[in-house]
Amino acid sequence: MDLDDDTTVFTTLKSFNSFISRPEHPQQVSDQLTRSGNLQSQYKRSMELLEAAERVHSKNRFLQLDQEKKQMELSHKRARFELEKAASDSARDFEHEVDRNQELLGRIKKLEERETEAAKNLSEQVEENCVLRKNVEDLNKKLEEGVSRVNTANQTISSLKDEIRELKQKVQNQDLNMSAQTLENQELQEQLDLQRRKYQEVSQLCQNLQGAQSSCSEHIIKIKELERRLALQEQDIAIVKTVKSEVARVPDLEKELKRLRDDNAFLRESRENSSLLKEEVEGLRKKLERMEKTKEELVNMELEKERLAEKLQAWQNLRESTGLNIRNPEDLSREVIQIQQREIALKEQNYALNSRVRSVERSGSELRTELSQQRSKTLEEQKKRETQDALLRRLQKRVLLLTKERDGMRAILESYDSELAPNEYSPQLSKRLREAEDILLKTQNHNAEMEAQLSKAQEETGTLKLQLLTVELELESLKKQQASAADSSSLVTKEEVNILRKKIEDLEAERQRLEEQNNILEMRLERHNLQGEDTKLASTCPLSLDLSLLCGTMKKQGDYDPVKTRVIHFKMNPTTVAKQQRQQEVDVLRHEVTHLRELVRSLQDGNALVHSQDDASVHSSSLSINLPPSKEVLDLRKQMESSELRNQRLKEVFQRKIQEFRTVCYVLTGYQIDITTENQYRLTSVYAEHMDDSLLFKKGANGSMQLMETEFSKTLGEMVALHLHHQKSIPAFLSAVTLDLFSRQTTI
Repeated sequence: MDLDDDTTVFTTLKSFNSFISRPEHPQQVSDQLTRSGNLQSQYKRSMELLEAAERVHSKNRFLQLDQEKKQMELSHKRARFELEKAASDSARDFEHEVDRNQELLGRIKKLEERETEAAKNLSEQVEENCVLRKNVEDLNKKLEEGVSRVNTANQTISSLKDEIRELKQKVQNQDLNMSAQTLENQELQEQLDLQRRKYQEVSQLCQNLQGAQSSCSEHIIKIKELERRLALQEQDIAIVKTVKSEVARVPDLEKELKRLRDDNAFLRESRENSSLLKEEVEGLRKKLERMEKTKEELVNMELEKERLAEKLQAWQNLRESTGLNIRNPEDLSREVIQIQQREIALKEQNYALNSRVRSVERSGSELRTELSQQRSKTLEEQKKRETQDALLRRLQKRVLLLTKERDGMRAILESYDSELAPNEYSPQLSKRLREAEDILLKTQNHNAEMEAQLSKAQEETGTLKLQLLTVELELESLKKQQASAADSSSLVTKEEVNILRKKIEDLEAERQRLEEQNNILEMRLERHNLQGEDTKLASTCPLSLDLSLLCGTMKKQGDYDPVKTRVIHFKMNPTTVAKQQRQQEVDVLRHEVTHLRELVRSLQDGNALVHSQDDASVHSSSLSINLPPSKEVLDLRKQMESSELRNQRLKEVFQRKIQEFRTVCYVLTGYQIDITTENQYRLTSVYAEHMDDSLLFKKGANGSMQLMETEFSKTLGEMVALHLHHQKSIPAFLSAVTLDLFSRQTTI
């Protein structure tokens, strides 16, 4: 940029020299020729010096610009853009320099006009120079502040601080060289005078053309005035030198200020250019990333193309292998829809058949319940008849015992009365007889209460046995249902049912045997009670008179004398053992009654199978503990343990089969069925988008299923209206929901 400026200055100077070196008018005088030749030689020397100085300055500037260029090339790699910008700036600066030269020519004319007033304005010039110095200092300060702001604004301008320092040094060097330039300024002043004279001569020549005489006289007067001015200038050369030096510095300082302003503008533009380049680099980086993404997408598209080609080949192979008219996924989806429609029709037929089967099964279950009720009624009647027969036998035995007791007592009293005289009765004897009668009544009442309790316990055991039989019937019905649900395990369940029936028959035989033993023990107990009452009666009636006779009479009847005879009871007395066993059996029966009541309650709650098996095991264990450890009891224990193991295995098999059945239903129908509350069922599809997307059905009183409102069912208004309200088909509704979810979740 500076080289172009210097070149422009050189061309201007050459044109100016050519203008000066033109031949003068032949009418000029010889002294003017000699003076003009001297001035021309001085001007040439000054121009040569100026050119040398400008050349040195341009070389220094060129070196600095070369260093800056290298630095910018190494740091930013944007030399081409900056050079183009510099070229545009140089063109713009060239235009500015042309304008500036024109302004300088105008200033020269103004200075020639102001030359007449130079003496008057010397003081004003001094003041103006001071003001200019202050302005230059202010401008230098502002320049330093601008440089500091530029340095803090961008790190890239930090490298230009050295250049600014060098510029300051150059300014100082220029200040040092100002003394040398003063001489050049003097020469320039002389050149200005020469130019002014030449301008005057030219004007005079023009005036001479208008009027020869007037122009010549004016020219002579002007020459005299110029000579006088030159004399005055030679006298005041010291003052003029100082003034000229200051005046000469002003345009140089203006030039330097202009140059610094241009440099500052250039730095600002370079900073803007650097920011623009950064933005361009960022844009190019983003563009590169986009290109890389597009390249990756292109690779993915090629892979997708290959995959689609393979899929197309697979479709063609599928068409050839299956023989169906399948060319694309739409054809396959159409075939699948047709198959699904046929499957839906078959499912509807299957549902109709299943409904018929359910109705038949429901009627069969009702018949079974009626049959079980009839059986229970017959069992109750049989039980009542058995209890009545047992009670009749017991009463007959009781009557026999009572008649024997009455006959014995009557024989004793008759023998006693026959042996004693009427006057020998005493009030003490009558009192003792009354006491004996009271005791007899108490014992009879006690026996009646015991018989009532025993009959009540037997009735409770009968009812519990009846409930046990009903439970066994329900167990058999459940096992039959299980056998119908699992055909594979039918043989095993039949064998186990037969085994359980045999066990029940064995238990029934054991029960009958125990009842017989119980009857025998009751008879023994009653006989023992009668014997005890006889002994108490005999002990409470000792007579003071004829005691030996009474004792002998009693010995004849098989009794003994409690005074002379000591009764020894065995430690393991059969009667006490029988009493203890009877009490234990009563406790066991009561415990069994409570458990059976709990069993009935649990059966009513719907847990008949598990609780019946657990309670049966508990009762069998309690009975086995209380029964004597005979061989039969041990066999029964083993059989019960084996039956418990079989029941446990049946439970496991049943649970496994139920789980398999649920899994198969889930795989075949695509719905997982869960029981939320009583008579409410939640259906979750395998193709559900969310875990909460489920359908809720409620079973009505008549066995019909009703769809409950949920968040998911609200989105199925059209399907509900079509399949449930219009067609009244729940399977069709579920199939439509499955197809809808399948079309959402999967892609063919």
